[in-house]
Amino acid sequence: MSISSSSRIYLDNAATTQLDKAVLDEMMPYLTEHFGNPSSTHGTGRIVKSAVEKARKTVASLLNTSPAEIFFTSGGTEADNMILRCAVRSHNLKHIITSPLEHHAVLHTIEELEKAGEVKVHFVNIDKNGNVDLNHLEELLNTISSQNERALVSLMHGNNEIGTVLDLKKTGEICEKYNAMFHSDTVQTMGYYKMDLQELPIHYLVGSAHKFHGAKGIGFLYVRHDAGFCPFQTGGAQERNMRGGTENVAGIVGLAKALEISFAESEAHNKHILSLKSRMIEKLRTIFGEEVDFNGESGNLETGLPKVLSVQFPKSDMGDMLLFNLDIQGISASGGSACSSGSEIGSHVLTALKNDPSRPSVRFSFSKYNTIEEVDYVVEKISEIYMPVLAK
Repeated sequence: MSISSSSRIYLDNAATTQLDKAVLDEMMPYLTEHFGNPSSTHGTGRIVKSAVEKARKTVASLLNTSPAEIFFTSGGTEADNMILRCAVRSHNLKHIITSPLEHHAVLHTIEELEKAGEVKVHFVNIDKNGNVDLNHLEELLNTISSQNERALVSLMHGNNEIGTVLDLKKTGEICEKYNAMFHSDTVQTMGYYKMDLQELPIHYLVGSAHKFHGAKGIGFLYVRHDAGFCPFQTGGAQERNMRGGTENVAGIVGLAKALEISFAESEAHNKHILSLKSRMIEKLRTIFGEEVDFNGESGNLETGLPKVLSVQFPKSDMGDMLLFNLDIQGISASGGSACSSGSEIGSHVLTALKNDPSRPSVRFSFSKYNTIEEVDYVVEKISEIYMPVLAK
């Protein structure tokens, strides 16, 4: 396979995904003729207000919950901030339990709350692959509960860098046992795993459309009916007084369509991307043998997040040059989280796992638009780039 100078192979779908054309088609009328403000009471406004509420019902139906429990936001980061800050203050929570592997939208917010003296932060133990130690979680909750205090547990469903997946049901049941509130950042798993919110014991979760082939700048927050809190963003009565600001109507409509497509295609989509992951693992093993490893659970075809494969290459002084050289070859991949690109301190997730810094890591992440031929081409280029370095 060869690619032209104007085309690229995109294997960074954990950072963002290509907009589905069917989603764009659904959005277009609300970028053109249906331009009204949903807060307006005249006919032009009512048309778009109806579209927003229809989208809310679609999202709620797919998650088996009530439309009253779905709130639209600008994305996952805002939703995480909203939950952490408002839940702590509204419910007078003095403790947060989290892990060192969370997205910075969670970790940085928790750090601010701790610096302000609002909460005490407890980090749950993780194993070498980033799996949460649920026994330790229960120990922490038991200690807090014995002090007649209540905790907020914030643990992501699927890790964006290493593909480790949390058992939401077991975690939620432990939280229920100790009257703790449970929040999960489900940005990487929304649309890939079917979630029944009538069955899951969870208070808050979030989604972001651009992770499942919707538009950027639009996401949503689920707030269980008995876990409400004060508004995070004031200034208007939008989102039932919970989030001020004129709604991103086209984005909301597109989010609902993207989630609908993702749920309908989830089985076939996951089967496809797992075949791509399996192919890359096989080809890399052929080249590097046991000298190549896979971070976290990303190399586990049974339990890992299907779309993520975090590859730890053999020792070399190549470092970030591997990513640079792949980019020159027209291949888009990542060294970790896109939100950390440009940082000189490296991935906090890989650091927490005590990865050997002399072994470069690259995260490849797949979508329904990728092909086996692309995977073969990428591995071929990796071999061309890497093997001369190892031969020295």
